[in-house]
Amino acid sequence: MRKGWFVFIVLAVLLGRGAVGAMAAQSLVNLHVSGRVLDSHKEPVDEAEIKILLNGKPLTFRKGEHGHHELTSIETEADGSFQVVAQVPGEALRNGRLEIEVFKSSFRPVTLPVDPSEVAFHGEDAFVVKNVLLERYLGPAFWIATVIFILAYVLISFELLHRTVAAMLGAAIMLAVTYTLGAWDPAFRIISYERAIAAIDMNVIFLLMGMMIIVGVLKRTGVFQWCAYKSYQLARGNVFLLCVILSAFTAVTSAFLDNVTTMLLLTPVTIEIALSLGLSPLVLLIPEILASNIGGTATLIGDPPNIMIGSYAGLTFMDFVENLGPVVALSMVALFVFSRLVYGKDYARARVEDVEAFIAKLREEYRITDGTLLTVGLIIMTIVIFFFVTHGIFHMEVSVAALFGASLLFTYALVTKKVDLLEVVEKDIEWTTLLFFMFLFILVGAVEETGLLAIVADGVYKLSHGSLTAAICLILWVAAIMSAFVDNIPFTATMLPITAYLTRVIPGAESNVLWWALALGACFGGNGTMIGASANVVTLGIAEAAGHRVKFFEYMKVGFVYMVISVAIANIWLLIFY
Repeated sequence: MRKGWFVFIVLAVLLGRGAVGAMAAQSLVNLHVSGRVLDSHKEPVDEAEIKILLNGKPLTFRKGEHGHHELTSIETEADGSFQVVAQVPGEALRNGRLEIEVFKSSFRPVTLPVDPSEVAFHGEDAFVVKNVLLERYLGPAFWIATVIFILAYVLISFELLHRTVAAMLGAAIMLAVTYTLGAWDPAFRIISYERAIAAIDMNVIFLLMGMMIIVGVLKRTGVFQWCAYKSYQLARGNVFLLCVILSAFTAVTSAFLDNVTTMLLLTPVTIEIALSLGLSPLVLLIPEILASNIGGTATLIGDPPNIMIGSYAGLTFMDFVENLGPVVALSMVALFVFSRLVYGKDYARARVEDVEAFIAKLREEYRITDGTLLTVGLIIMTIVIFFFVTHGIFHMEVSVAALFGASLLFTYALVTKKVDLLEVVEKDIEWTTLLFFMFLFILVGAVEETGLLAIVADGVYKLSHGSLTAAICLILWVAAIMSAFVDNIPFTATMLPITAYLTRVIPGAESNVLWWALALGACFGGNGTMIGASANVVTLGIAEAAGHRVKFFEYMKVGFVYMVISVAIANIWLLIFY
């Protein structure tokens, strides 16, 4: 009897142990899977769909504040990272087949097996860290985005449609395709709404808006016209010296303020001065145009391409001044010599009858209309430039400094009733320009998302054979020639990711020399033709309205030749010092 009880107890113990072992085998483990998804350029891929498969079946996991949302996939973050936590049976994890499935439109889908040795167990947790490399795939999204981008570029460049409308149309079509055809087939997803909004560089938008308000208030003081009068007074009838002074003033002003506004205000005064001397206004206006594009290159805020480059690459105001200032100074000296060679005979034929009487006439006509507003404006402008220069100390974005100064000046002008609110908001803030930039950023973001810019970047890299010298020359001259014939703003926006990639992969480019090559090419190239920059179009339009028309190739004889000279100076400078 006792023996029977003993056998029964032993069997019970053995069966109990087996049950415990079976329960342990079926116990749940918290599986933590994390990593990053990168493209062939080692750039993060955001919004890639991640699934974790165990024995071919997707795992479910919870996400949300209270964990009520069951999901079978997640999307990568902006830095390409992902993290999944799922509960799985321990035995199935140890003996099963674990895989990571990654899908992203315009990339080849990847199913990556996880080796058992890559799973680290710690108590009731298991950890897997796996980075995924995706290869580009030229699918429907790529071709649709590329065709839309090229058509928008053609419409903008040849002014077949207003550039803001063209950019808006292109951006809207890409988003519409994503949410219609893309809902039916993921291969048609071009760019998501969230990604489109993230592509807009608000630092650029707010900087432009702030400077537009500041210039809009300052121009009501008459300071620009007064400076033109003072230039004539200093020259005392010496026409070449007048050309030098006007060009230098235009260059310096364009380095800190919008060069279109500068030329808009200076052109009527220059025309009146030229006619009084018996000269064609073009012999003074064309050097001023060339100077405005050269001077705007010297600073971060001088020209829209610089604003875009500075914001994208994280370059400061002083970076631009230190690296581009000397080239601009040399190019201005070259402009003075060039103007003397081209227009020397015209300057010699100038008729100067009664200099003092004409100076008196200009003094009466072009006086400072509001000295108090000008004083306040100059003080605030000094504060803004101080914040630009001291970016390394305060780490204040240039857009914040510009908006701060604009808000102070605008508030003062409104409180003292020196400006009209609606007039400044409606006329001085160029809303069409700001909207153009926003839609343009979306367009460029879309072709970057689908891989077009990566293909172009690889092509440039192969063409340069990885040589820094070749890359400098290539970017500088292509940027200059392209900017002479098409709008340099969309061209610069397109080149930003390409230049960033080349800066990373080409030895020696870490000095930012390729960014300076792009800035010099895009800005200097605007001098090449009469449609190369907005300041050219505005100035020559005013001249034509006054009866002094210049033909396209007539301008090119002067502008394109000087563009080649200035770009050659920039090329030599970059090769010597970088």
